[in-house]
Amino acid sequence: MTSPIFARLFKLTIFIMALTGVAQMPIFKRYYIADIPGFGWLADYYLTNKIHYLFGAVLLFMALYLLTVFVLAGKQRFKLTSSGMLRVVLYVSVLGTGVLRVVKNLHSVTFDPFTVMIVDWTHLGFAMLLGVVAMYVFFRGRKPYLEGLPGFRR
Repeated sequence: MTSPIFARLFKLTIFIMALTGVAQMPIFKRYYIADIPGFGWLADYYLTNKIHYLFGAVLLFMALYLLTVFVLAGKQRFKLTSSGMLRVVLYVSVLGTGVLRVVKNLHSVTFDPFTVMIVDWTHLGFAMLLGVVAMYVFFRGRKPYLEGLPGFRR
């Protein structure tokens, strides 16, 4: 359904999103990982925040592209597997809470502190859950997102 270049770009985007997302917490500075030559930029919150936003936009574009391709080209031919449905729900949750985090950081928008905490924790929780599910799927054997792909067997 997509090209190998698209798949590699998607994996790179997810890796950079995970790296910069973790870097926005003071973990790399606290545990002296940023002191390793070449990793000092991971301790710069504002730089990692801008990179995270940039690749968040790339991820959002890629997700909307995949949704468009799925709806236009294969909704009748293809069906999501249960593993695919779980991962799609988690990606949508991470993207949705990420968009809410961007909105809460706008100058003209004000959320109360409890809402900010809920948005931040749900974004972190969904991202961690997505990582756990991705590792589980990777180590148990990759399952496609869609049924009906060539070579797919249950």
